[in-house]
Amino acid sequence: MSSVALALHDGITIYEVAAVCEVFGVDRGITDRWYDFTVCGPGDVRFGGWFRAEAPQGLDGLAAARTVIVPACRDVSEDPPADLVAAVRKAHEAGARVVSICTGAFVLAAAGLLDGRRATTHWLHAGRLAARYPRVTVDPDVLYVDEGDVLTSAGKAAGMDLCLHLVRLDHGVAVANDLARRLVVPPHRPGGQAQFIPAPVAAGGPGRPLADLLPWALARLDRPLTVEDLARAANMSTRNLARHFNAATGTTPLRWLLTQRIHRAQELLETTDDSVERIAARTGMGTAATLRRHFNRAIGVPPDTYRRTFRDGPAEPSTPA
Repeated sequence: MSSVALALHDGITIYEVAAVCEVFGVDRGITDRWYDFTVCGPGDVRFGGWFRAEAPQGLDGLAAARTVIVPACRDVSEDPPADLVAAVRKAHEAGARVVSICTGAFVLAAAGLLDGRRATTHWLHAGRLAARYPRVTVDPDVLYVDEGDVLTSAGKAAGMDLCLHLVRLDHGVAVANDLARRLVVPPHRPGGQAQFIPAPVAAGGPGRPLADLLPWALARLDRPLTVEDLARAANMSTRNLARHFNAATGTTPLRWLLTQRIHRAQELLETTDDSVERIAARTGMGTAATLRRHFNRAIGVPPDTYRRTFRDGPAEPSTPA
């Protein structure tokens, strides 16, 4: 069982704490290998300006965790608490994967963990982060950045995206998607998606031209869909389709289609005994060779290796939320 520790500090914001606790601190029976979750902090901690709480463990408990998550800072104009910075640095030196949500990136930067790395934070504070820590390559335009043992996210909802990304890495797509459904949040928004999405896909209507198209396409991933097919289904030109796709998803129609095919392949590899050839057909990839090429490029390992990683036991039936 992998251990996750949440690092509290004085003046912490509530949303980030709640998101982390909901994802890692509640075992919903989705898999029998959920996280050993703990909360660490310097004694009495104030949440915003509303209430106080006492962490069950001190900050020295971070060093024993496999993953350490640092939520947003109270005031980025001030230096992060020295004891928190030291504890996060010590945990990383002990081998922990260290994750920041929103302005928690300032803690990681102060600990030296972002030097020479790419990172992100809330777009409002990205300039300050870059100016204060010039050795950090700050990308203000993305939802989250995965640098392996150090991960950073933009603000609020992007922190939930990063938490689900961690679950996806640890337990696979099927488990992460199941958890997302229970939390009633989107199952996957890629880290490279822009922080600003002017027209997020939601309920249908004149202002949501892709609301019907995307489910239509997801139901037909086994077919060799083209941009022209999508444009025809949406009753618009290919140029207009591309414009709406970029506004709603932050990517192109073909890139979105390929990403959905890869996600479907991951889930089938985790939950079925279908051959790679059969999965290639079910995801519209055509041939096993095509699937292997795109899968390896996107995920970093071949389909067979991915299956061995996440098929260490039979899939279990879902339990109520």
